[in-house]
Formats: sequence, C-alpha cells, structure tokens
Amino acid sequence: MKTAKFERKLCLLREYLFPTGCASCGQTLIHETEAWFGLCGDCAGSFPLSQEQRCVVCGRPLISEADICMNCRKSTQAEAAPAYDSMILLYPYIGKTQTLLKAYKFGKHRALAHFFSEKLFSSMSRFTASWIPVPPRTGKIKTAGWDQIEHIAQILEKQMRLPVLRCLKRLASKTQKALGKSERLTNLQGRILCVKNPPEEVIIFDDVFTTGSTMNVCARTLKDAGAKKVHGICLFYN
Repeated sequence: MKTAKFERKLCLLREYLFPTGCASCGQTLIHETEAWFGLCGDCAGSFPLSQEQRCVVCGRPLISEADICMNCRKSTQAEAAPAYDSMILLYPYIGKTQTLLKAYKFGKHRALAHFFSEKLFSSMSRFTASWIPVPPRTGKIKTAGWDQIEHIAQILEKQMRLPVLRCLKRLASKTQKALGKSERLTNLQGRILCVKNPPEEVIIFDDVFTTGSTMNVCARTLKDAGAKKVHGICLFYN
C-alpha cells in the first residue's frame, strides 16, 4: 500500500510533468502539499472554515437572527421540518469559492478533492458516524466519466480511513439544477432508495446545497431504513 508521503511525492511529480497550477490563482505549485491540495499555500490559507453562528435548520450563516434564519422560519411554517437532524454548509457559492468548484468539476483540478476532504472531516470531526455520499443521477458516470462526490468518498475512505457506506441509490429523474424550487421539492420523491441497512448515526455529504431537497429526501430515506440520527454537510451553498 502506498504511504501518504509517497502519494504526495507522486502528486508533485504529476504537477511537474503535467502542470495544472493553483486552481484559484494559477500560480505554479512547487511543494508536495500544494500539489496534493491543488492550491498554492497562500490560496489554501484563504479558505478558512467560518466560525459564524449558523442556522440550526439549514446551516447557513445567521445575520441578525437567533438559531433559525428567516428563510427557514418562513418555510417551516408552511412545510414539514427537514428530515436531517443537523446541517453544515462550508462556503457560499460565489467568487473565489465558485471558481474552486468549477475547477474541480469541469477542469483538471481533481487534486482539490484532497482539500475538500480535509475541510469536510475538520467540520465533522466531533462525530464518529459513517459517511454516506449523495448518489449521482442515473447515467452521470457514463456521460461525465466520473462522479465528483464519489472521488471525495474514496479519499475519505482509503486515505483518511473513515467509514464510508454507499447505501443510497438514485433512480432516473430530472436533473435538480435544471428545476425551480417547487419542482426540486418533488422531483426526487420516491427516487432515492436505501439498498443497505444504515447504522444508527450517519453523515450525508454533497457538493452544493440549494433548496436542501436532495439532502432532505436522502435523510428521510435513511431514517425510513432505520437510521436514528442523520447529519448533513455540503461544501457550498447558494
């Protein structure tokens, strides 16, 4: 089995032979850690995890509210409470952070998965639960060639030695990002299946949180299958 040090050296060699540069500023990556994360030292340090107070329902930063943001106050009056027990959202999907996700999903900066994995783990280190990736839509891997969430799942599992359970399966449905809020809320109903019994406490993870409908359906499916506590975490939020 390759050691972490050896894998970092391989990343640096890859960067020397097939340079991609920093995913944020384009600067040449010259150290092992920079090649490993896909970011230069300065840029890697410019994405700290927020210490702001967060909404206990959706995980977004609170401005002047207490405990629950105004959007969630309004939605919970008209809709049922979300099935997940807690939610953490790391970065707003704007500016530099938006550039990061695009570089990861659509560019050649797959090394960013190491950076994202570290941030996910740091944010959830107080839990000892199993990690469950949100499943890709049907046919995604065939058309895109890979799934960005599964790539992170492999790093969490193989390199960070975290328990990852792939127990959710997504049936054919419309792409969420192409739908409006009301359509997103119903598009995945009955389209997410639990194909293995989940443990009592789990962490669902995904890349982008918009309306929360995908996370909610996944959480409800897991609870219906026997999970008692379901926590959610997403790298970015709209």
